[in-house]
Amino acid sequence: MISPYYEDKFCTIYHGDCKTIIPQLPDIDIVLSDPPYGINFSGFRNKRKSKFDDTCLPVEQINLAISKAKRAAYFFCDWRKLSELPTPTSLIVWSKQVCSMGDLKHEHARAWEGCCFYPQEEHQFIKRPPDIFVCKKTNNMFHPTEKPVPLLEEILKANVGEIVLDPFMGSGSTLIAARNQGRKSIGIEIKKQYCDTAIERLAQQSLFVY
Repeated sequence: MISPYYEDKFCTIYHGDCKTIIPQLPDIDIVLSDPPYGINFSGFRNKRKSKFDDTCLPVEQINLAISKAKRAAYFFCDWRKLSELPTPTSLIVWSKQVCSMGDLKHEHARAWEGCCFYPQEEHQFIKRPPDIFVCKKTNNMFHPTEKPVPLLEEILKANVGEIVLDPFMGSGSTLIAARNQGRKSIGIEIKKQYCDTAIERLAQQSLFVY
């Protein structure tokens, strides 16, 4: 078994490739993750610039994580890559309340992102949620595609499950969302710098959101 890069009462972080780490993990209730979309994303406006590999949609790893979940799996995605993913039971819409740039002349302004929902054998809602979540986007201070902690909390709060896995952890937003609800979480991240960023965020004295 691979040794954790970091561990505390609520969170465990592994630094490495999720394809090799996921099979070694104990049972997981919920997978909630934001994998690379495979659209060669390069936008990162803030001062903490960083290389971000978004050239390939990691379909094999996504399928592996789905198979590990006992209750449910959620994966953020780009609509252009939906045909490469397993067909979801629901396609959730995250309304970001702001439009991105894109093609200013020949494209509708993008104001949402999708999230694929895959219920598993033991799935159970606490309260059935809508398929649209409205939440302001972050300023991407910690990661090029950072998701808002309140958005992730709303998804988790809708589902029964005590152990949450994020196999594409990034800067640790899913782990923070899980901890804020008193749930345990496991994060896997291939880039060491983001493991360190997640640990810094988790080390804050109080429970918080960004």
